[in-house]
Amino acid sequence: MVILDRTKTYTATDIAAIENNMLSGILACRTPEAVESAITYAHFLNKTGLTAENYPLFIKVLEIGNHWVIDALIGSRDPFLFFSSIQPNNQLLTAAFNLLAERHPGGLYAKSLSVVLGILQAAYNVPIDGYKIYSLSVSDLNALGKHLDEEAGQEDSLNRCILDILEKVAQLEGLDATNRDMEEVAIHSNEIRNFFFDSTKHLNEVIPPVLLARMSYKDFEIPPRNLTEFTKSKLAQEDKIAKEQINIRVSSRGQSSDKEQPAPSAATSAKKSPESGSSARRKSS
Repeated sequence: MVILDRTKTYTATDIAAIENNMLSGILACRTPEAVESAITYAHFLNKTGLTAENYPLFIKVLEIGNHWVIDALIGSRDPFLFFSSIQPNNQLLTAAFNLLAERHPGGLYAKSLSVVLGILQAAYNVPIDGYKIYSLSVSDLNALGKHLDEEAGQEDSLNRCILDILEKVAQLEGLDATNRDMEEVAIHSNEIRNFFFDSTKHLNEVIPPVLLARMSYKDFEIPPRNLTEFTKSKLAQEDKIAKEQINIRVSSRGQSSDKEQPAPSAATSAKKSPESGSSARRKSS
């Protein structure tokens, strides 16, 4: 038996907490209905636009990993430039490296990975400035380097982007000899690049092999139900038929009103009868 507390008063904070719980359930994407709701939410964010105030919401949706949701979030924009309007900061870079660390190679949708790499490219374009914003570690470099695809080679666009970032980080070497952590990061970054380019070596010799186990993001995402464009949906067809029927009724009423003439009133008939009688007398005379 469920006992309802009829005396409880919900404050604005309570209602906001309930809304956040519901939104968290949607963004978890554990059911097709949740995925569809997340797609709609991502469409809304895309139309709203990315700003310095709402970018954490975009990161939250990016972390979902469901490629249908990511497509709705990015839309027709270039994934590499998606966060170009946001100044790199510690929170943004922390989220980027965390996402790289959490997912195995192949576990990130290509567009999601492109967005993350675009953030890192912008941040470490001037290596020392990027390092001051976020002092990356060897673990961060392993999280980045593990997403290199040795089979695709250096001609792959994602591989080239990762290699460019590693090259920028490697330029930190020698800038501050007293900073041993920065020196270690720069050396390790250069090692990952060299092992990738050297055909006689493999990444598992410089990156822990457990990190290189490949997976597919498709194995972990739940698809939405069959999506149909509204113009092709049954609801749109029913709406079109209903509008046509309304137009037919309106036009038929207009035509019937034009054809119908008002019947002469009794007073008008009475007025006309004396005139007709007098005219008949004139003719007879």
